[in-house]
Amino acid sequence: MSKYKKTAKKKWILAVLSLIAILSHTYGQTAMINVESRDNKMSLNGEWKTMIDPANSGEYLQVWQEKTPQKKTDFFEYSFEGAPLLKVPGDFNSQLRELTHLEGIAWYKKSFNYSRKSGKRLFLHFGAVNYLANVYLNGEKIGSHEGGFTPFQFEITDIVKEGENALIVKVDNRRHGNGLPGFSFDWLNFGGITRDVDLIETNDTYIEDYTIQLKKGSLNTVQGSIQLNGTKPSQKVKVRIPELDLIHKAKTDEDGIANIEFTSKFELWSPENPKIYEVIIESETDIVKDQIGFRSIEVKGTDILLNGQPIFIKAVNIHEENPHQGSRAHSVEDAQVLLNAAKELGCNLVRLAHYPHSENTVREAEKMGLMVWSELPIYQHIQFEDSLVPQKMENMLKEMIRRDKNRCGVVVWALSNETYPGTPGRNDALIELTQQCRAEDSTRLVVHVANTQTYKDNTFGVSDSLYLHSDIVAVNEYIGWYIPWQGKPSETQWHVAFPNKPLFISEFGGEAMYGSQGGPEDEAAYWTEGYQEKIYVDQVEMFNKVPNLVGVCPWLLFDYKSPGRMHTVYQQGYNRKGLLSEKGDKKKAWYVMKEYFKSK
Repeated sequence: MSKYKKTAKKKWILAVLSLIAILSHTYGQTAMINVESRDNKMSLNGEWKTMIDPANSGEYLQVWQEKTPQKKTDFFEYSFEGAPLLKVPGDFNSQLRELTHLEGIAWYKKSFNYSRKSGKRLFLHFGAVNYLANVYLNGEKIGSHEGGFTPFQFEITDIVKEGENALIVKVDNRRHGNGLPGFSFDWLNFGGITRDVDLIETNDTYIEDYTIQLKKGSLNTVQGSIQLNGTKPSQKVKVRIPELDLIHKAKTDEDGIANIEFTSKFELWSPENPKIYEVIIESETDIVKDQIGFRSIEVKGTDILLNGQPIFIKAVNIHEENPHQGSRAHSVEDAQVLLNAAKELGCNLVRLAHYPHSENTVREAEKMGLMVWSELPIYQHIQFEDSLVPQKMENMLKEMIRRDKNRCGVVVWALSNETYPGTPGRNDALIELTQQCRAEDSTRLVVHVANTQTYKDNTFGVSDSLYLHSDIVAVNEYIGWYIPWQGKPSETQWHVAFPNKPLFISEFGGEAMYGSQGGPEDEAAYWTEGYQEKIYVDQVEMFNKVPNLVGVCPWLLFDYKSPGRMHTVYQQGYNRKGLLSEKGDKKKAWYVMKEYFKSK
């Protein structure tokens, strides 16, 4: 091929890539993975100028254009000059007292300098923005993204200017009936740019994605892929694991994809031995380093098997809130506050409820030997029949899996929590989502959680049809709190419509105000530690009667903010079901759970 034809082909490919980028602006482009490994990265974290827009006037005023007066009679009813500064990453609710319960619109601005470089591409990457984000660069809209807990990016190679650039983000955390979650959820709806923002510079062709994990059912064979993005898609690639003296070579096809498969004698990751290897992925034009562990997770009969051996899941539910600061958790330090408390309790798994938590949390859990249950915010009253909802669910599923599929600590993809059989379109939508999940990743457990059980004559009945499509029967039950005991816990009978599956109690518990001794401890109305403790003692007694029980997961670790909790004496805007107060004080129930986990 002549030099002219090669140049023309390259220009044509670049034009196609630019067109794809333009078409992607409406939804936000799929983000590259393992951003933290990128050497040519510039953080845009720090202080951003912010305007609060309760009336949604910014759209009409076109604040992203930042117009300035040109004549004596000109004026504009907005300005970032003198605006309050908010920290990014961070939620706006915890940074300004007047924004504590804001569900609305905020405009963020950050200026940055950039020097353009020949042969380089530039991406603007967001770890997460809750919930809707419209992104503008130098007065032009470059794209949007919906979903408050997963990453997205935009290529700005041909948009960024030499020198100073103005980045403006409209953040809208208002609830929507067809949102994920919808109108109904039991936590503070933290809004803002809640995770890292980075400029990432790459070569013309870079490693966009890869999957390096043990294939389903194997303890020694990796089956995965490498995906390149750019004008030179066909390249030699290799995977290196220096500690194992392993080098696997392959070649990507004209679409930039190489399927890989290799075998080695791995030291397997487990809670007792969280072994992680340095893995290096190389192409002719890029190199990425990752820290990857290898393990197998599967269901066999009524057991959950980790690395081929039955395991009892000692879990706890966690919300993404730093309890000491009352803010959205995002940093490594935030993650350690939560995860160290789970380790002290004796856990081997954390259920990250009810949405994908930060990548920092997932990585730190893996390092500490904590298995991770990652969950989509498909919570309660989702409008499954809305024509937009299935696509939103699929997008969020793919973004969740794409980010964390190489994290061996992640053992569960949970696709829904407490949805109701009578909701129109629920079953069809969630069955389809389950099939999509298994097609994306067949190596982890896929779970739906239900609370549609019956309880009569001290008999607990479990029969939600979603369990047909779930690897385990995951049950939220609050006997002793929302449902009074109907007999002795030791005499409770369980009738499960799926006797050949493992059963996991994914939520149980009750509320208590730390230090509350304000009334009889056998009455719920006084939120006493003694009443909560009795619930846990009774639950532990009942666990012996639960068929095929493979684990339990109390709700939850720390008391957390929830505006719907309106008891002015005992709740004060907090869900008080924590085993620990928001200050880290251990309630009596904590010791019951600690002893139970120790016995298992």
